[in-house]
Amino acid sequence: MAKILIVDDREDNLMSISSLLEPAGYQLVKANSGREALKILLIEYDFALILMDVQMPNLSGFETASLIYEREKLRHIPIIFITAHSQDEENIFKGYRTGAVDYIYKPINPDLLRAKVSVFVELYRKNHQLIAQEQKLIAINKNLENEINERKNSEEKIKLLNLQLLQNIDKLEAANKDLDRFAFMASHDLQEPLRKIHVFSERLYSEYGNKLDEGGKKYISRIQNATTRLQALIKDILTFSKISIDKTSFVNSSLTPIVQDVLAELESVIEEKHAQVTVESLPTLPINPNLIRPLFYNLIHNSLKYSKKDVPPVIRIYSEAGTSKADKKNKYYRIFITDNGIGFEQVFSEQIFDMFKRLHNHNEYEGTGIGLALCKKIVEEHNGFISARSAVGEGSTFVISLPVPEFEKSTEIAITN
Repeated sequence: MAKILIVDDREDNLMSISSLLEPAGYQLVKANSGREALKILLIEYDFALILMDVQMPNLSGFETASLIYEREKLRHIPIIFITAHSQDEENIFKGYRTGAVDYIYKPINPDLLRAKVSVFVELYRKNHQLIAQEQKLIAINKNLENEINERKNSEEKIKLLNLQLLQNIDKLEAANKDLDRFAFMASHDLQEPLRKIHVFSERLYSEYGNKLDEGGKKYISRIQNATTRLQALIKDILTFSKISIDKTSFVNSSLTPIVQDVLAELESVIEEKHAQVTVESLPTLPINPNLIRPLFYNLIHNSLKYSKKDVPPVIRIYSEAGTSKADKKNKYYRIFITDNGIGFEQVFSEQIFDMFKRLHNHNEYEGTGIGLALCKKIVEEHNGFISARSAVGEGSTFVISLPVPEFEKSTEIAITN
C-alpha cells in the first residue's frame, strides 16, 4: 500500500484532499505545518509522494521542500506543490528549483489530482520493483563472485594437493624400490651363511653322530629343520620382492597350460594324497606368465596342504565371465579354485592375504605365511583382485578376478578346455 504525506496548514484542505484519495486505498499521513512534516519524515521516509501547500506560516512549502531534500534518504520522494497562484512563472520556477516535480492549482480538480497521484504512485511502485530486482541482482552477482572465488581457491587447493600427491607418489615409489632392492639383497646375502649352517650341521651329524647321545642328535635335527624353514622363507621373500623389480611384458596367454604345468610340478603330492583335480574351461587373457604360474602354484598347493586327514582332496578349477559391481561396463573373468579341505572362519578372509599371516601353527602345517600375500600382489599387478570364501570343515573357494582388456570387450574371449 502506497503512503502519501499531505501537508497543509488548513484542516479543511487536508480533509478535502484525503476524501478524494482515500477511495483509491492509499495510506494517507497528514501534517498541518512544514515543521510537523519534517518531524514525521525523521521517522518515516517510505512515502510514494508528498502533496504540499505552498503558502504556510513559519515554513513555506518551498522552504520545507528544501529542508526535506537536504536529507539523502528523502531525495527520492517526489513533491507536488498545491498553490493558489495560477501559472505564476516566478513561483513555478522557485518550486522546480527546490525539487518539485509538478503543480496542482487551486481550486483542485478532483480528476486531475487523482490522475497525477496515480501516475506518481505507479512510478513509485515500479521504482521499488526495480530497486528490489537490482538488489536481487547485486546479491546474485555477489554469490557468483563468492562461488567463483571459492572455486578458484578450491582449484588452487586441488592443484596444490595434486602436486603434493604426485610428490608423495614419487617418494613412495622410490621408497618401495629401495625397500624391494633391500629385501632382494638382504635375502640373497642371507642365503650363503644359511647354506653353510646347513652343510656344516649335516657334516657334524654324519661325522660325529655316533658320538652324540639322543639329545645331541635332537638338537642337530632342530638346527636343520630351522635352517630349512628359513631357506623357504628367504626364497618366498625373494619371489615377493622380484614381482615389482623383474617385470616382463604381458602376453595374450591361455591359463590352461599354465595350470597343467603347475599340476605336473605337484604330481607327487597329488598322487600321495590321492587328490582329484578337475580343470574346466579357462580363458586366454593378457598376463605375465612368470607371475601367474606361482599364483596358481600357491593356491593349488594350499588346497592340497590344508586337506582333511584321511579324506582325498577334491579340487575344481573353473572360470566365469562377469562384470564389475562398481562399473557394469568393466568386464572381468573370475577363476575359481574350490576344495573340500579343512577351511577357515570367514572372518579371516581378508587377513589371510597379509604378510606372514598364519591361521595354523607351523608344526601342524609347514609354510612361511607369504604365499597368499604373494598371490594378492600378483593379481594386483594384473589390475585384478582376489578374495576367499570359506567355512570351517567345509572347504574353501578362492576367486581370482582378472580384467578383460578394452580391445577384447567387443569380441568373444577364447576359452581353452
